Amino acid sequence: MDIKNFFVETTQYEKKSELEERRPKSWLKTVSAFANTIDGQIIFGIDENNNLLGVKNVQYTLEKISEIIKERLDPVPVINLQVIVDNNKTFVVLSVKHGNQTPYYYAGDGNRIAFVRIGNQSVQANSIVLQQLVLNGINKSFDSLLTKSKVEDSNFVVFKNKYKYRTGLILDREDLISFGLMNQDGILTNAGELFSDSSTIYQSRIFCTRWYGNTKASGLIEAIDDAEYSGSILTLLDYGLKFIKRNVKHPWRKTNDYRMEMHDYPELAIKEVLINALIHRDYSQYGSEIHIDIFDDRMEIYSPGGMYDGSIVQDLDLKMVPSVRRNPIIADVFSRMSLMERRGTGFKKIIEYYKRAPNFRKNLLPKFYSTHSTF
Repeated sequence: MDIKNFFVETTQYEKKSELEERRPKSWLKTVSAFANTIDGQIIFGIDENNNLLGVKNVQYTLEKISEIIKERLDPVPVINLQVIVDNNKTFVVLSVKHGNQTPYYYAGDGNRIAFVRIGNQSVQANSIVLQQLVLNGINKSFDSLLTKSKVEDSNFVVFKNKYKYRTGLILDREDLISFGLMNQDGILTNAGELFSDSSTIYQSRIFCTRWYGNTKASGLIEAIDDAEYSGSILTLLDYGLKFIKRNVKHPWRKTNDYRMEMHDYPELAIKEVLINALIHRDYSQYGSEIHIDIFDDRMEIYSPGGMYDGSIVQDLDLKMVPSVRRNPIIADVFSRMSLMERRGTGFKKIIEYYKRAPNFRKNLLPKFYSTHSTF
């Protein structure tokens, strides 16, 4: 283990000059955050200026860390304590495993608080995040929760037609049950509601805007085109792609043998990004929606909710991003219709589409952020 890894605090690393016994919340909140969000490590014996102070009473520190965690964390997460020696000084590394019994609460000072990791900080989980942690703890996802809608009061014309076109199969009632879109009594899940023609999940909308210029306030004219779409998640995909197509340039040039299309953006890459936004967004965030913003020099697709495991995409190798599904039922249905793969190759496919595209402006790779993609 290279102690220099801890010099810069990141999503998965944090340093402490010493073990705080009187103010254990100062480091226990990070233990809670790692357990709720992502595997992480805290090293004791390095101060903020990266001075290697070391730990004086190692055995006492090891025992005290375990004792305090057992007293103040509920439930108790899986931890591992390791001792490393560098420059003749001893350091204690506390490794915390992201658990499946979320939320992991810090219980002390008359409070019971769950923390999550955002960037290099451990922050208190808000009501939306806490709700997701509770669902994860009972092995549930938002798309699996039952609604008050009944299948006999809902239509699936778009879904049935699209499913038959892409699979050659006829969608029936038993499929809706086996796919997790409704239960045996005909009550729709949130996933079922999202696939219905007139989805009542208001926050599933898409807002699309073709802005004038390179910002949202470039002059007297702010927007050239805009639209708001609602309905089935499959309808949202079609409408979103059509809006993009009519608001980007489609130049071409003639070669000796054929006409070469040179779109502003690779169509397959745009489709992949929008599908990922629809599948992996956080639908529990009421008052939120997907935004497609097209500017003169770029396009941004915003999807509510950051990386599902709490990591920051800028810190990751895009070719090695693990496949973790926030909405597994929705993802499974899209996979059955060959609209996505189960292998988690989305980022890699987008990059390859972009590299192969004969872009007439600049063949630049897209940038991915925690909540949106920029082309």
